[in-house]
Amino acid sequence: MKALIFAAGLGERMRPLTDHTPKPLLVAGGKPLIVWHLERLAAAGVREVVINVSWRAEQFAPALGDGERWGLRLHYSHEGTPPLETGGGMLQALPWLGEAPFLAINGDIWSDHDPASLPHEPAGDAHLVLVDNPAHHPQGDFVLEHDRVHASGPDRLTFAGIGVYRPTLLTGWRDIIGEAPGADASPPRFRLAPLLRAAMDRGAVSGEHHRGAWTDVGTPERLAALDATLAKAR
Repeated sequence: MKALIFAAGLGERMRPLTDHTPKPLLVAGGKPLIVWHLERLAAAGVREVVINVSWRAEQFAPALGDGERWGLRLHYSHEGTPPLETGGGMLQALPWLGEAPFLAINGDIWSDHDPASLPHEPAGDAHLVLVDNPAHHPQGDFVLEHDRVHASGPDRLTFAGIGVYRPTLLTGWRDIIGEAPGADASPPRFRLAPLLRAAMDRGAVSGEHHRGAWTDVGTPERLAALDATLAKAR
């Protein structure tokens, strides 16, 4: 299985830390956030990883190289400014990812979730990892009922930013997005969430509840807390 790491965000909530460093290259526990992902992906048997880049894009290749040190082959999908959002970024990365299901993970999270446990062939168009709602996001995102994910309902959980996707999820994306800002740009810029909700409406999204460690590293305070936790574990 190939993988995509979303690393193109502007990191606005992390300033001033991200004024000169892209968020996935910020350090926690002695190494950049994105390196934690690369190590776990390599351990899970992934061999090719696409990293989409925009903000401070020039820093990724010098920091990560071609991936050889982890037994990986890295491809950099340069999106320019502004970034293409999650849907547009995934669409641009498809030529590297191919036609088989692939793993995608947000570059600004940290988790002990094992990528090797994810299904290589999701039952529908996507398989999402959900976690308990953190204090900063008490409303959650989606509902997990048995093994199916729904867009609305009680007892919501938070999307972990980890999932397996079939390229067919993006089929007909323009009809779903409609006249959303950026849809007519070249390359198009749009969010993945509307496509996921459309797939949920047709029962094509499965999921799982990860009860282990997970952090959305969205502020300097959360980064400092994660760094302290990982330092204690070493």
